Amino acid sequence: MAIDPVCKMEVDERTAKFVSEYRGRKYYFCAPGCKRAFDKDPEKYLS
Repeated sequence: MAIDPVCKMEVDERTAKFVSEYRGRKYYFCAPGCKRAFDKDPEKYLS
């Protein structure tokens, strides 16, 4: 299981519908809003 970097929910990588790649690493999201927030400012959620 991956952790959504925005809301901290667990996300199953095999069934995740929302995925972004940043600096060569994939991040998985529970919902499109979390993905949009991350895509807008990834460093905010990774620090």
